[in-house]
Amino acid sequence: MRGSFPGLCLALLAAERCARLCVLVHYGLSGQHVWFWLTVSCLVPGYAAQLLSALWFGADGRQPGRWLLVLHALQLGIWKRPAPSPADDVSNSSRYWDVLQMATAAEGKGIGRELLMRQGDACVLRLLEALLQSLPHVLLQTYVFVAAGHTDPLPGVSAGLSLLALAWALVSYSRSMCLLKPGHLSLPAAALLCLLLWRTGMLGTRVLALVLFARLYSYWVFAVVGIHWLVMSFWLVAQQTDIVTPPCHWRLFNCLLGAVYVFCYVNIRPGPSKLRVTVFYAVS
Repeated sequence: MRGSFPGLCLALLAAERCARLCVLVHYGLSGQHVWFWLTVSCLVPGYAAQLLSALWFGADGRQPGRWLLVLHALQLGIWKRPAPSPADDVSNSSRYWDVLQMATAAEGKGIGRELLMRQGDACVLRLLEALLQSLPHVLLQTYVFVAAGHTDPLPGVSAGLSLLALAWALVSYSRSMCLLKPGHLSLPAAALLCLLLWRTGMLGTRVLALVLFARLYSYWVFAVVGIHWLVMSFWLVAQQTDIVTPPCHWRLFNCLLGAVYVFCYVNIRPGPSKLRVTVFYAVS
């Protein structure tokens, strides 16, 4: 299970990327240039996760080299890091492939703190990339498949894989945060499956509701999303989260997380979260 988890993350990520590439090729060959460029635009926010990944390499003492920049320019920064030199300190600069190798080598032994930290770093980067890139892609392809009257199944398949990848990124993040707690317990496969079904159902119904609303009321969907975003942002401000301390960064963080809360709940504060989850579902 320990070695198969990062392997499953890699397989799902690869399937999502392949489906996205197929959609781009389909739009390009069929002359649907509007949908082609809108799909390409969904890739741009993902560079924020790549930038964070590159900055983490720098923070760990590795100077950005040519291959490192190429990997991140191709949005492959969370797949594999370049081979470090002996003088490099890359204790926190692992990515999914490195975590998979470490987990496979550690089969039959205790789960080390280093492995948990590296897996946590990879899961955080993947979650950020999924929220910035996969979520807009799901919204766009679902709209194309459901509301725009296209009969080709490829956008629907791509939307489904991106939805599954996003839900799995949320499950991976929750699992990593649980493992990092003192006295952690490894979640069984049945619990992970239940979490995946919960996240997939929650995200899928919200995306479908917004797409159908946009089909019926057109641009009014932006007013609904905007009001929801403002309510969630003010709620986060009222909680006085101290994850980000500079005032300007704190406001930006709450605004960005408020946009995420339009679609799903992400627990970013330590301590019991039952009350926060209850309020979130009661309001939204």
